[in-house]
Amino acid sequence: MSMGKISLVVTGADRIAANGDTANKTGTYMVAALAKRHRIPFYIAAPSTTFDLKTPDGGCIPIEERSDSEVLGFQGVRTAPEGVAVFNPAFDVTPAGLISGIITEKGIIRRPGTGRIAKMMG
Repeated sequence: MSMGKISLVVTGADRIAANGDTANKTGTYMVAALAKRHRIPFYIAAPSTTFDLKTPDGGCIPIEERSDSEVLGFQGVRTAPEGVAVFNPAFDVTPAGLISGIITEKGIIRRPGTGRIAKMMG
């Protein structure tokens, strides 16, 4: 991104809240923030069934936490010191303000927000 070799970012989403916040694999938020920093459009591509209009925003999306063993070692061998605390979320939330648009089979919701999403989702 910093070299100017990326002109557009598209990722998926596992869940989209009513306000346009999205949950996707951990690291998606970081990519969106970097895209914003480098003025690169960041889009989500997801079917309309991914929207959860009963969930008002990303803070209300339940995030699965995975076992600490995934990051404390490799192939069953512990590599981290004893007593190390681990937070291992499977997903992160990207705020709608970092998203240029959400691409669905119904069309593109540009600058996603509650009103635009409700209108597109009918």
